[in-house]
Amino acid sequence: MTQSNQTFELIVDSASHGKRIDQFLTRHFRNYSPQRMLRLASFGCIEVNELRATSTQIVYQHQRVTVRLLDPPDKLYDPEPIDFEIIFEDPWLIVINKPVGLVAHPVGQFDAGTLANAVQHHLDQTGVARGLIRPGIVHRLDRETSGVIVMTKEHTAHRGLMSQFEHHQTSKSYLALVEGIVCEDEQFIDKPIGRLADWTCPLMSAQSDARQAKSAYTYVSVIRRFAKHTLVEASLFTGRQHQIRVHLASIGHPLVDDPDYAAHGKIKSESDEARRINRVGLLGRQALHAWRITFNHPIDGRMLWFEAAMPTDFVNAIDTIGRV
Repeated sequence: MTQSNQTFELIVDSASHGKRIDQFLTRHFRNYSPQRMLRLASFGCIEVNELRATSTQIVYQHQRVTVRLLDPPDKLYDPEPIDFEIIFEDPWLIVINKPVGLVAHPVGQFDAGTLANAVQHHLDQTGVARGLIRPGIVHRLDRETSGVIVMTKEHTAHRGLMSQFEHHQTSKSYLALVEGIVCEDEQFIDKPIGRLADWTCPLMSAQSDARQAKSAYTYVSVIRRFAKHTLVEASLFTGRQHQIRVHLASIGHPLVDDPDYAAHGKIKSESDEARRINRVGLLGRQALHAWRITFNHPIDGRMLWFEAAMPTDFVNAIDTIGRV
């Protein structure tokens, strides 16, 4: 994409070959609706190979599309000045060490104050225009999970990275502090995960009666054993919801301060609700940190490897149990 003032020039790629003009443009300008792009076409603000585009125009590979943006975006994450640590950034990607307590993007009751809102603010401050770039979500971390997360800045990078995640071509490793002594130095957990059979909450299970279970694989290696706890590295080969929490609990070693999952497939009872909400444990939140991620750059193909430093609460918990 090249830009002059509020006029942008794009080249149609193979993935957009045969698409309608509004579909092509909303892939690149994700904060603009298809209706807004059709309106721009009707005003003569869109050209294909220097000819005025129609609202039903089909684009083909290698064509040059020019668009002049007259209006501000209409699908913007509300930008919020929330601090976060940037591990890496280039024109296509931003890699972040997500702090504890931030939801990845607006969802349900969390309609603001999310990481996506924070990244939108950052992009608005560093980009050529407010709302031109919309953070692209390619994977997620639980609110209570800290660590490395990747977002994209434009369509080609988003499509390429999404493909890697969907085809399990990325590598993700987590640090988990668990209850009890994990005896095996290394183990491969192969247990399908599905919805909990008899629970009203959206929890998961690796038990035989789990609903709509799908294959799930986690490799676990011991980093350090303590008197009553173990620090492990867990590497994902699939990406099921709550996978690490469920798998480690299923082998008898739930995460320290996990609000939901207990050993061997048990769920913490409703009577424990107050304790689950107002936990005062080693961390006060589930002891899980997204430590490392490896993937190929979606534009130039080079292998990228990133590591997120452990947050203070995680370090302090390890120091505390190390003195026992």
